[in-house]
Amino acid sequence: MDAQSPEAANPKHSDPYDPFAQLDPWWPTPTETRIASGAPGPAYWQQRADYEIDVTIDDESQRILGKEKIHYHNQSPHTLTYIWIQLDQNRFRQGSDALTTATAPSISSRMSFSAMKSIMANEAFDGGYKLTAVTDEAGNALKYKDVGTMMRVDLPAPLKPGKSTTIGIEYSYNIVDAKVIRSRGGVEYFEDDDNYIYEIAQWFPRVASYTDFGAWQNKAFLGRGEFTLELGDYIVRITVPEEMVVASTGTLANAETVLKPEWKERLASAKKSKTPMFIVTPEEAKANESVRGEGTKTWEFKADNVRDFAFAASRKFIWDAMGVEVGSQTVMAMSYFPNEAEPLWSKYSTESIAHTLEVYGRYSFEYPYPAAISVNGPVYGMEYPMISFNGPRPEKDGTYSKATKYGLISVIIHEVGHNFFPMIVNSDERQWTWMDEGLNTFLQYLAEQEWEENYPSRRGEPANIVGYMRGGNQRPIMTGSEEILQFGDNAYGKPATALNILRETILGREVFDDAFREYAQRWKFKRPTPSDFFRTMEDASGSDLDWFWRGWFYSTKHVDIGISGVELFQIDAGDPDVEAERKRQEEDKKEPTISEVRNKDLRRRIEWQPGLKDFYNNPDYNEDKVDEEDRKSFQRFLDGLDSEERAMLRRTTNFYVVEFQNHGGLVMPILLRVHYADNSSEMLTMPAQIWRYNSKQVKKLIATDKEIVRMELDPKKQTADCDMSNNHWPEKLVPSRFKLFKGNGSSKNPMQRENDRKEQKKKSEEKPADDKSADDKETDDKKAEKQEVKAESAAEAKAGEETVVASETASEPKAEGEEKAEAKADAEPAKEEAAEETVEASETAKPKAEASEEAAE
Repeated sequence: MDAQSPEAANPKHSDPYDPFAQLDPWWPTPTETRIASGAPGPAYWQQRADYEIDVTIDDESQRILGKEKIHYHNQSPHTLTYIWIQLDQNRFRQGSDALTTATAPSISSRMSFSAMKSIMANEAFDGGYKLTAVTDEAGNALKYKDVGTMMRVDLPAPLKPGKSTTIGIEYSYNIVDAKVIRSRGGVEYFEDDDNYIYEIAQWFPRVASYTDFGAWQNKAFLGRGEFTLELGDYIVRITVPEEMVVASTGTLANAETVLKPEWKERLASAKKSKTPMFIVTPEEAKANESVRGEGTKTWEFKADNVRDFAFAASRKFIWDAMGVEVGSQTVMAMSYFPNEAEPLWSKYSTESIAHTLEVYGRYSFEYPYPAAISVNGPVYGMEYPMISFNGPRPEKDGTYSKATKYGLISVIIHEVGHNFFPMIVNSDERQWTWMDEGLNTFLQYLAEQEWEENYPSRRGEPANIVGYMRGGNQRPIMTGSEEILQFGDNAYGKPATALNILRETILGREVFDDAFREYAQRWKFKRPTPSDFFRTMEDASGSDLDWFWRGWFYSTKHVDIGISGVELFQIDAGDPDVEAERKRQEEDKKEPTISEVRNKDLRRRIEWQPGLKDFYNNPDYNEDKVDEEDRKSFQRFLDGLDSEERAMLRRTTNFYVVEFQNHGGLVMPILLRVHYADNSSEMLTMPAQIWRYNSKQVKKLIATDKEIVRMELDPKKQTADCDMSNNHWPEKLVPSRFKLFKGNGSSKNPMQRENDRKEQKKKSEEKPADDKSADDKETDDKKAEKQEVKAESAAEAKAGEETVVASETASEPKAEGEEKAEAKADAEPAKEEAAEETVEASETAKPKAEASEEAAE
């Protein structure tokens, strides 16, 4: 393995790095469980867990009270003596690893109240599960050990292969305020109408995965590395105040009991509609905000073959829906949102869901579930089977920015797209974030481009990743989720860009699409590893891509290929007369040196001293003169050639030797546009294997009958080349621009401000009392002082606030909830909880949606 390492020194070569060394020593040895082609083998297995859960939302104290039965099926060939269960809410428990290992935010001279509120809330929130019972099927207490965000339940008897067991758990926890503490699920309070939106996720103890490649996945949940779960069937009964509307994973099993007759009628019509229809209208939702009934309703949902379950509930929900034809079934695309989200949500949310199902289905497989849902609430972007939480809203007056519009579309595409990766292609998120975020961001980019021309996608285009690639503070994509640096670019942007390059530049669209679809269909409802993805892509495309995975996924090298030199060679036929004439012309064109010019009129000794001239000073002597023997010798040479060789000798072909330097270390194809003197041009593509003998420097011969006037590397920006300044021959001068400005003068000094105060006070005293408004009741001195302080510190306050928010985004783990937005739209669905505020602060630079998912990370 050391021999294959990029860092392994090779003292016998000027380039110690072999970018084409095979990765097989790094990848698991193929077995009958996972075969060498990257496909599941004949002995493939995975565990299964079915759930029956009763849960109640306590709307008075914002608590969850739950009771569940886990039916665990051991489909492995191993005997198990205990089962690990995830307790994700313990991330918010005081003293948790997530809190004690959180690094400090950057604190400047100013901090926003919201930032301080978040810090203090984290210190005080009474989070985490309160377990009241852990029992077997008969109700007998089971021995268990709480280990942070994990719990080990010891079985009363070993669970043999092919056998099942049942575990019962009763629990409760306080729901986190997701607008204060960044999270992947939580509650949002609306003070104006005294209502809540609940987005409930990671809300029940869930069985951890047990796999053939890693046994129990029981790594602690620190907030960023998401979830690795088993597929199963769910029956969930959700009890809420009777006036609340519930959106959930699965299908509603008791619609007759919980839905109003008009809602059922509208829902039936919406299934046949080609555009979204209101099930609960904005007017009905508005009226419902003030209703406070005495009782509760229990909504029962059933979901088959899902790896998780989430739901949302509120009195405030508008509900719209439409049917989407997917193969032989009609999928209900549905959105739930408050009036505060209008008019943006009814226009774009459900349409974005439908678009996602259609586009993703073409590149992977037909969406298999009966519903796909988008909910507006406190979480900026997070995904679960059949349901996603998405945050962008318009302003209070109903207007919205371009960034908000495309941020919403993108975050919905991203979060709904997660149904495919990792909800169905069930990768290990706790270990490998890129396997769902990177692949999903790539497909998100494709879906965005099919939404409209010039869609403002932030990730996918190679040029957009250049800043990150050439920067520092990086780790490879193949890094554990909790150790990733620059989470969004590393786990979302870089893998998505790599796949786009692989599709557009390395394999071509048709070959790539076939291979990617093969991977998705092979691992649908199964659990792939990175090597399964890499091997499948190679197996299905017929290409050795180890060099590509090594450079893009296993290293932090970047692309920077430059033209370092060009030499021109031409055929010399050997004709002495032609050679003499060429020398003469070259001599005539030669510009005299400065000394030759100034010495022209010198008095030369040989001119005035007799006897110094000899044969070589005779005007008839010419050392370049062709004599007859030279001509005869050349003729004898010609006589020895055949007709093809004589024709070759007469060629006027130009042979250009172009030298390329790999400054960035990441090998890529050389894409060269050549421009000729006749104003024509052509593209030359040299596959990456041109670097196989030396990854630092290579020369390429270009033979042409035309004269090359200039050359340009990667003109269409296909490779994420980080320095375009060395991509031209001859060197191209690119101007830098600067703007002129006129200063507005310095700010007032304390004496000037005091004089202004006195002048304002004098004017105020001269003003008739009757003319004073209500605002004038405050003393003029205080008003002036407030205005002064406000003017003096506004910019500083804004800068300080944004600094704190940004620093929190960088230092906090992936927010539990604003999760996936690496919203592409100009944004990529947002997963970064922190990103929401950060993006708002820099909306002009990139749409808010983008930051969400990563920031939340």
